[in-house]
Amino acid sequence: MLATHGQVLARFGHALSDPTRSRLLLALREGPAYPAELADLLTVSRQNLSNHLACLRGCGLVVAIPEGRRTRYELADPRLAHALADLLGVVLAVDPAACPAAANEDCC
Repeated sequence: MLATHGQVLARFGHALSDPTRSRLLLALREGPAYPAELADLLTVSRQNLSNHLACLRGCGLVVAIPEGRRTRYELADPRLAHALADLLGVVLAVDPAACPAAANEDCC
């Protein structure tokens, strides 16, 4: 059965509903990364990061690319990076107070 547009958006909303998952998506927007690097960047445990990556994989937003004994993670579609940037732009246009530094730097 094909997911409806509403179900797809709800899945995306679920992924973004957790601050760690949102930060994880923003980090992967910059490019592929390995779990240890992401855990250090986000200052979360590797177990916690693993749980969030599993959620994002389940939502279809990230993919795991095996590389020998390691696994690299990246956004499932390059258009997602653009969509996240657009979403940030809309949020800041509606509520500039969400990031006071938005006028002169990136809020991510």
